[in-house]
Amino acid sequence: MERMTSLVFIVNLLIIFTSVVNQTRADTCTDGLGLCNGCDERCKAKHGPSSESNCDRSLGVGLCVCYYQCGSPSPPVQKKCDGGAGICSQRCQGSCCDMNCAQKYNGGHGFCNTLGTFSLCQCEYPC
Repeated sequence: MERMTSLVFIVNLLIIFTSVVNQTRADTCTDGLGLCNGCDERCKAKHGPSSESNCDRSLGVGLCVCYYQCGSPSPPVQKKCDGGAGICSQRCQGSCCDMNCAQKYNGGHGFCNTLGTFSLCQCEYPC
């Protein structure tokens, strides 16, 4: 269980890092898809054939990062990207997660999303 917690933490850090770095790329979003097994296929299945994937091994564990064009350009829908801001806990729940997203991403908002036994702070921000 401790190893899984560490892996989730590392994946979340990578998602945060790549999302912040890629806010400078116009109209490009990133999505951390976990381990690299089938990375390109999962990326294209989730975000379409124009998406590009990268298996980042810089942290010692191969983590899949998917780069894709952000949402629909037609008004009134604003184009958005997804990111992460850590783990939600008893000390940091909904409003705390939202505040963390606002600090990490320009125009960001967040919510806690439970995946199995983990609750991650997910952020949404304009491209």
